[in-house]
Amino acid sequence: MNIQRIALVGGSGYVGRHLTRHLQNRGYHCRIVTRHAHRLHELRTAADAVEADPYDRLQLTAALHGCDAVINLVGILNAGGKATSFRRVHVELVENLVASAQAGGITRLLHMSALNADQSSGSSQYLRTKGEGENRAHTLGKPTMAVTSFRPSVIFGPDDGFLNRFRLLLKIPGPMPLACPDARLAPVYIGDVVRAFGNALEDRDTFGRRYDLCGPQSYTLKQLVDFIAMHSGQRKWIVGMPDWASRLQASLLQYAPGKPFTPDNYQSLRTPSVCKEDGLAALGIDATSLENAGARILRGDGKLSRLTRLRRSSMR
Repeated sequence: MNIQRIALVGGSGYVGRHLTRHLQNRGYHCRIVTRHAHRLHELRTAADAVEADPYDRLQLTAALHGCDAVINLVGILNAGGKATSFRRVHVELVENLVASAQAGGITRLLHMSALNADQSSGSSQYLRTKGEGENRAHTLGKPTMAVTSFRPSVIFGPDDGFLNRFRLLLKIPGPMPLACPDARLAPVYIGDVVRAFGNALEDRDTFGRRYDLCGPQSYTLKQLVDFIAMHSGQRKWIVGMPDWASRLQASLLQYAPGKPFTPDNYQSLRTPSVCKEDGLAALGIDATSLENAGARILRGDGKLSRLTRLRRSSMR
């Protein structure tokens, strides 16, 4: 398989920004398909931007023209109205993407799913629709497309939405009430995630496979927040909430701006986000520990943290 040009749908997000640079460094030409090309200033030297509505099959087919592979990174943690429902984003977009890619003769698809994605799951809509979308990618892609999907636990790294979100929440005065403190997660480093995509891209042994991606250790959510507080230099009383209070908090915060915590988020956290199989090792990657990279990121003295600050300053 000779891949030169790669289209990334959802490439303007956190994983997409890191993956685009990683693929560029490996010699690939990247094209980001987005509805808002003017927002991609940070990636202007790493990729071309093509403006298209991913739900419009004609627009998407035209945007993918000339590419050898496509990567789907689109996903949402909270649903909005009909236009941003879980099913529309996680299932209907996948169906449209596969059809558009096949119409353009593209034979390779890498798909971002989620750990515990399962369309038969009785848990959250997020996990059910992620599972359905993953299955659609694999079944609809046959027989003309080679599909590989990735199922990461929570992803951490410089400028992420996990470590940095809790670091900001910890700055709020007073004790911190923490919902679902016993939820288990195995945070995976962004650098390992993008290497997984890059290593699998042209490896025929990965065709049709689904890879769980986790860090080397699992933690409770309370342990993770304690870790964030310690390494960001904040003394904080973190109060783990009982289950009834966690459900109550979710029912209230779903109406707050930005939906910081919803009943569907609560349902997702009830399923341990830990790997049964080591997908990183299967792809030749030694998992990066949170104690190493996470601590450096929170202190702000890691190489990637410095690069992030330089990129930010160059955009001012």
